[in-house]
Amino acid sequence: MFAWIYQNLATIIISLIIVAVVAAIIISMVRNRKKGKSSCGCGCSNCPMSASCHSRKRQ
Repeated sequence: MFAWIYQNLATIIISLIIVAVVAAIIISMVRNRKKGKSSCGCGCSNCPMSASCHSRKRQ
């Protein structure tokens, strides 16, 4: 078991780094979405898809 881990240590470390980066990106996207920020960076007022990606606020 330890021999297999030692032989594949570089692959395991790189895989863990990639998983951590992907998780950080997803968490960032979720937080930005909850704050109302758009994913393209153009802002809702300039976005042609603003009506479809955000529900309208109740008045």
